[in-house]
Amino acid sequence: MLSYKCLMVDVDGVIVRPLPGGWASSMETDLGLSKESLQERFFKPHWDDIFRGRLEIVDALTPILTDVLPQLGVETLLRYWFERDSTLDQTLISELSDLRANGIPLHLCTVQEHRRASYLWETMALKELFDAIHYSADYGSTKPEVDFFQAVCARTGYRPGELMLVDDAQRNVDGARAAGWHALLWNGTQPLAELVSDYSGR
Repeated sequence: MLSYKCLMVDVDGVIVRPLPGGWASSMETDLGLSKESLQERFFKPHWDDIFRGRLEIVDALTPILTDVLPQLGVETLLRYWFERDSTLDQTLISELSDLRANGIPLHLCTVQEHRRASYLWETMALKELFDAIHYSADYGSTKPEVDFFQAVCARTGYRPGELMLVDDAQRNVDGARAAGWHALLWNGTQPLAELVSDYSGR
């Protein structure tokens, strides 16, 4: 029988449902900034450093917006982004709340930079639903790297076999299992309890 002491839950694609086409799908209409421009000027050259905590998101965005759309402030863009990327899967949240009420600690385990991690935890009040958050910029490493999973174990005091990850990316599931964790691939098509029950217990 599968035994775990703490459930580690991914954010994007698991508890947060993405908008069709992504949060930036209507950004050009709404803000005047094209998705393609942001991809080329911001995400491609800077995102890896940002979500690993090596570069602050505001420091990366400020010169880009000054150059391509100076009337658009960084805080306006971040607020637009975070608000449009914040739709919770309420069915899953309810299932998770039941688990927590029955004594299973819930932790977020996610690839985030500092500002959105704070938005998730404080503004969206996920701190009321989860016991802790573990995110890439805070650790300086990321899923699916074994170093990330080992660092989470070191910080929490749990042994690898006591942790279960729920994630929507196969590479992260594989990385967690390589680090000795249990891990489930989430696609939102079945209740969490069924997914756990069907798990082989690897």
